[in-house]
Amino acid sequence: MRKWDFILHLQEPLTPEQSDTLDGLDDFNDGRMGLVEGPDTAEFWCTFEAETLTGAIAEALSLFDDFPGVLIRSVELGPRELEENKMTTPAVVRAPV
Repeated sequence: MRKWDFILHLQEPLTPEQSDTLDGLDDFNDGRMGLVEGPDTAEFWCTFEAETLTGAIAEALSLFDDFPGVLIRSVELGPRELEENKMTTPAVVRAPV
């Protein structure tokens, strides 16, 4: 198993109700995902263990089944994530239209 680091960008910032729901979701509070919020943005910085990067992303995305109304806009591998993942090419996987 490898550890994979990536960022999930949300389509919209969390509402106060969604923030309250998030506090009660154990899978989002186990240290694998950290919420980072800006004035008009929200993203989850993720570290998941899996055989492949796609497996790690799929596991992270599956957690949103229990978080209604929260949509992922894109998945990002930034410079830090590339280094942590020992990769050399940036990749962004956009949600289907």
